Amino acid sequence: MILIYLSCKDIEEAKKIGKTLLEKHLAACINFFPIQSMFWWEEKIEEADEAALLIKTLKQNYKAIKVEVEKIHSYKVPFIGAFKVNQINEPYYHYLKKNVKKYYGKKSSLAKPNLKVKPYVR
Repeated sequence: MILIYLSCKDIEEAKKIGKTLLEKHLAACINFFPIQSMFWWEEKIEEADEAALLIKTLKQNYKAIKVEVEKIHSYKVPFIGAFKVNQINEPYYHYLKKNVKKYYGKKSSLAKPNLKVKPYVR
């Protein structure tokens, strides 16, 4: 499992991206939250109110999600970063496995994930 972090210009764009990913079963759940950002753009420091997404998915789906986000996103240079999840509770793992399809290669074929359950260890 991975978490993908992405920022958008506003909550409407974030929800549009989130809904697209959920409809294609590329993610199990997406969290939205307001953020304030400060960044370099065109040789000066800018500030902006934005919306962030935290996308819960399978590692194999990163490329497919990146492709979908790049089709929809309004930014010229969006950040699409992934963080590996080292441990996950079993009930959520089963929920993820049931609701997310695994992306295979360039042809966009999707299938149910074939993962082994690893017990949650404290």
